Amino acid sequence: MSKLKVLVVGASIAGPTAAYWLAKAGANVTIIERFPNLRTNGQNIDIRTAGVTVMRKMPGMEAAVRAKTMQMEGISFVRDNGRPYGTIKATGNPDQQSLVSEYEIFRGDLAQILFDLTKDNKNIRYVFGEQVISMQKNEKDDGPVKVEFANGLPTSEYDLVVACDGATSRTRALGLDCGVRDHIKPTNCWAAQFSIKQDILEGSKTAQSYSAPGGRFIGVGPDPSGVNRVGLMGIHPRDDHDATLPFREAMTQGDDALKQFIAQHYKGAGWKTDEIVKGMMEAGDFYASEIVQVKTPSLYNGRFVPVGDAGYASGFTGAGTTLAIAGAYVLAGEVGRHKDNLAAGLRGYEQRMRPIIDDLQKIPPLVPTIFAPQTAWGLWLRNNIFAFVAWTGVLEFAQRFFGGAFASTDKYGLPDYEWVA
Repeated sequence: MSKLKVLVVGASIAGPTAAYWLAKAGANVTIIERFPNLRTNGQNIDIRTAGVTVMRKMPGMEAAVRAKTMQMEGISFVRDNGRPYGTIKATGNPDQQSLVSEYEIFRGDLAQILFDLTKDNKNIRYVFGEQVISMQKNEKDDGPVKVEFANGLPTSEYDLVVACDGATSRTRALGLDCGVRDHIKPTNCWAAQFSIKQDILEGSKTAQSYSAPGGRFIGVGPDPSGVNRVGLMGIHPRDDHDATLPFREAMTQGDDALKQFIAQHYKGAGWKTDEIVKGMMEAGDFYASEIVQVKTPSLYNGRFVPVGDAGYASGFTGAGTTLAIAGAYVLAGEVGRHKDNLAAGLRGYEQRMRPIIDDLQKIPPLVPTIFAPQTAWGLWLRNNIFAFVAWTGVLEFAQRFFGGAFASTDKYGLPDYEWVA
């Protein structure tokens, strides 16, 4: 085990976390990232349940995350005229989080924290501007995987290849002998994130959320740097199977075309949409993607294994970061536990993670409909029910109960593995 040679593909959240724990299990790890440097942009994400458990096992990580949290006090839901009709606040207890997480952080900040925790490890090497173009698996004796690269890294053999390159992972396609969109389950939603100079929140640390007919959702959150962070979501009926096709076609034409598509989609949405769209057109950190789930028949194939979104993107549930962190920990722990029997370690990874994945990929009934109604009548009804529940105080109780169930740090009982480094 001490000489296990591992290739990790992707340097966002799952990749560096997997490298951290695999190195502690005694492996020599190479991480490649197709971008020329670490990507430090992206939307707000949160860490919950098993993710909190793993974070607390990584010295210095929880303090670093707390130093970079969004410091968001709550979320206020507003009408077209800007008047709020309900507010959700954080509980203040990281072990019983509400729908507003105590560990709300921007994806780029978390990626930087994980990079800083791993960059000086003598058993971890980063290579940016590189990607895999072919993998040859040894089917006869379950031997190493021969990997060919695109941009100069020498062709090499690895004992284990770990795909951490997102829901549309090309590495997964090579490792599982499938198409890039095979095993992707659409949720008929897409999202865009960017920052704007306009202060929509007028200095407040409470985020604002607005919905317009047609499943159009807008969220605006604070940023310590002084800008506002915006998230837009296009949520379509679950039975409209081609609903995201125009979005995907716009994606292939580049950011300018995608911005135009989104601007048109939000035309006439009301509230402060025109101001937000104007800011989007000028944003230099714009990023958008389809929201999908990934459900593979197996979590490994020979010496290949996906971790995080590449293997089990959570989609609408928002548990992607938690699954990535937990999956990385369990993979390394099971590989280390079975020492010289890698196949048994990968089976252990599958057996330990599958129940967690199945639980965190569950989309509660009607949640997309409640989140962003399609009709003006549905929106009116949702808003008034939400306002009544907030006024009675039931919302505070309900969200604490839901948040506690969703965020209990020991819910899944992750093992305490033994490490050699």
